[in-house]
Amino acid sequence: MVYLKFSLLFFVIHFICYMAAGVIDLQFAGKLYAGKERLYRHMMRDLDDKKESTRIARLLIPSQLIRALLMSVVLYPILPFLTGLSFGMQFLFMSSLMLVYADFSSAVPFSNTIEGWVYLKKEYVQKNAFWTILLESIMYSLLFGLLSAWILI
Repeated sequence: MVYLKFSLLFFVIHFICYMAAGVIDLQFAGKLYAGKERLYRHMMRDLDDKKESTRIARLLIPSQLIRALLMSVVLYPILPFLTGLSFGMQFLFMSSLMLVYADFSSAVPFSNTIEGWVYLKKEYVQKNAFWTILLESIMYSLLFGLLSAWILI
């Protein structure tokens, strides 16, 4: 029961942070994902297309639920250790975990990952794209770490 509660709370916190960081960052990153001149037009679905936009909206919650469940299950073995940490250490651990493992060092080649720097064409690894996407990752990670330390652990 402890693990189920942990995973459900993890999902709620993840989804809130994911949406908050995404909505804020979209104000700066819109040109990366939408419009005729969008940077990722060759590799991402067209958000300006109503059919594609509807599909994305329909899959948003289920896809994030799966992500959150997978991320939470991986933490089960160290959950007892995490509960023994101070608030500050829990915040630092969870924020760093999300920023480093779930984003910056992930095996996904994207503009803000190490893999992206290695494998993507130069046009996808522009400084403005790197900083814009990294800003979203930092916002997500800090908010996630804060809420996790406060509510989850």
